[in-house]
Amino acid sequence: MTDRLYYRDSFLYEFEGEICDITETPRPAVTLDRTAFYPTSGGQIHDTGWITSSGAKHRVTEVADTEGGGVVHYLEAPVKELAPGSRIRGEVDVVRRRDHMQQHSGQHILSAAFVRLFNMPTVSFHMADDYCSIDLDTLSLTKEQIESAERLANEVILENRPVDIRFVTREEAGKLGLRKIPPTERDELRLIDITDFDLTACGGTHVRQTGQIGCILLRKTEKVRQGYRVEFVAGLRAVAAARRDFTTLTETAALFSDHIYDLPQQATKSLEEIKALRKQLAESLEELAAAQAAALLAETPEVAGRKLVVRVFSDRDVNFLKLSAQKLTRLAPNVVTLLGTTSPQPALVFAQSGGQPFDMGARMKEIVARFGGRGGGSKDMAQGGIADSSQIEAALADARASVAQAKAE
Repeated sequence: MTDRLYYRDSFLYEFEGEICDITETPRPAVTLDRTAFYPTSGGQIHDTGWITSSGAKHRVTEVADTEGGGVVHYLEAPVKELAPGSRIRGEVDVVRRRDHMQQHSGQHILSAAFVRLFNMPTVSFHMADDYCSIDLDTLSLTKEQIESAERLANEVILENRPVDIRFVTREEAGKLGLRKIPPTERDELRLIDITDFDLTACGGTHVRQTGQIGCILLRKTEKVRQGYRVEFVAGLRAVAAARRDFTTLTETAALFSDHIYDLPQQATKSLEEIKALRKQLAESLEELAAAQAAALLAETPEVAGRKLVVRVFSDRDVNFLKLSAQKLTRLAPNVVTLLGTTSPQPALVFAQSGGQPFDMGARMKEIVARFGGRGGGSKDMAQGGIADSSQIEAALADARASVAQAKAE
């Protein structure tokens, strides 16, 4: 069993210890008799840092619990000079540890704020490298409640309340009014006590004073299976997030030559203009397709009681081809049309008026397969694509020959 030094002092960044065990598979790792490295657990992610022995420094990339109560330290690369019994010096990545303390202590305050204000307990906590989240057991969560909890949490941080660590028996813990008691069989519990605000059992690393958290910024909420998920950042993460947001808003506002506070109105106005332009474009394409269809049908001679329209476009997408095919096949009852486009993506559309005898879906599959493409559809309308735009005319030529030679199917 590893002596967990961080239990008593979260600000212990350097320590000495002894290697108890070494493994090489599936990746190199050492287990120590004592450690200040925090392993992933309780929603908090692991520490990283370095282990030095015999003058050689080894990068610790991950830390995890073992079933026997030990702490295993995974190393970046295999090591040969280490052996059980070797003395080591450990160094925790200070920047990462301080960040984790800010996030985890911030979570305790935020969870307590939601309980105090709205009786919304936290059922889970997750810490990632760039954000944290808590899941609240509640059926609803309003914008006003979010802002109130955020404000209370930051007031507690500003008051710089002491954050104490103490150890009690499970029986004693049951009498202290903890916000949450973990479902563990452990006889002794480690309590994190934020003076006159929150008391809960936790094995994570924490600040000594709430002021060391800096601030808490709530970022996002979403409905999840067990309630509502609230994403937040604390400390320097919150500062970095606020700076990134401000930079993004400032650069976006510059595009509109406006102030950042006017962006919602500008965005709404732009979206409305885009919708109007899209509607106009759709109407124009509808008119263009109708006009081209009428012109194509007029210039196409009738052969054996049928009009076979074949056309290649160089600047129309597959949707325009489908629209044109619909117009053509509805203008007369005896139309078969084979359309292709070379740009923006090479595509084919085959169609026929209702009652014509061909199977456009089967014919499309047959043609595109010859050119390494894919496609299909119904009896009267099919579409497909091939990789090489230079082969579109050849594909249409094959389709035209196939239709001209085919008998009624």
